[in-house]
Amino acid sequence: MRASRYTVAALLVALAGGACGQSEAEPNAGERLRVVTTVAPITSIVAAVAGDRVRIEGLVPEGTNSHTFEPKPRAVEQLARADVVYMNGLGLEEPTKDLAEESLDAGSDIVELGNRAITPREQIYDFSFPKEGGFPNPHLWTDPTLAVKYAEIIAADLAARDPGNAPYYRRNREKFSAVVEAFDVAMRAAFGTIPSRKLLTYHDAYAYFARTYDWEVLGAIQVSDFEDPTAAEVAALIDQVKAERVPAIFGSEVFPSPVLEQIGREAGVRYVDELRDDDLPGRPGDPEHSWLGLMRFDYVTMTNALGGDATALEEFTVRPTAPDRARYPQ
Repeated sequence: MRASRYTVAALLVALAGGACGQSEAEPNAGERLRVVTTVAPITSIVAAVAGDRVRIEGLVPEGTNSHTFEPKPRAVEQLARADVVYMNGLGLEEPTKDLAEESLDAGSDIVELGNRAITPREQIYDFSFPKEGGFPNPHLWTDPTLAVKYAEIIAADLAARDPGNAPYYRRNREKFSAVVEAFDVAMRAAFGTIPSRKLLTYHDAYAYFARTYDWEVLGAIQVSDFEDPTAAEVAALIDQVKAERVPAIFGSEVFPSPVLEQIGREAGVRYVDELRDDDLPGRPGDPEHSWLGLMRFDYVTMTNALGGDATALEEFTVRPTAPDRARYPQ
């Protein structure tokens, strides 16, 4: 029997005036806040909350290794104009953070969403992010429940900077949260059909997701120094994959991994090299070119490859909750 269809109706963003005849500020190119973001999923979540009331510019091109990305010289000018920079934090974008700290004018701020969304006790250290001398795993946005926290932090911060549009930001945040809640239902329906939720990936991007949705992360190929694992580590992973009897292991659509392909071949399992960490599907302007489109793509891919029924996710309609006029660098 097919799973129920999960759709979210499009919601109007036009806001009526209050009982006293007051209305929210209209977007004005000369007066709108200037917001700079880092990776594309962060840019998308900011756009879902901010809509057309701010100017949003992303810095990190899609498909780039955000851990090692070095901002281009023109980023100095973008940062110098910014009222606020929203970044993931937790050590993800250190070169960009360093440049922002040098470039921002007085009164402008850096908001590290990951640092605010979870406490130090909730941070995860693992395969690619060991605790000794390193940063915690920074990939909170692959857990939709934490993406909602990002939206809450963004909405509150924008409202404090731009009180005239505070109700607009609040409504967009509420719409975003409602869509994610429905998406969460579809995720759990699809994941419930997977015989064994065990994950071996190229990049260690799903630790928080796994904790929330009861998956087991077997390991990650990309180690803490972003080099290939040793021959002994590869042999151990081959043995583990055979012992766990997983039907598939997962590579990155952006970063091909001959090592992971070798592990799949020698362990006799399917190698799926299609996951996206922060490279949004589709093109800018498409509904799929969004954080939600990215999450649906990845979790449909995982569910199908691991022998589950992804119908609930495939039938979930990705629709914008607010106008997205962000600038996504390609």
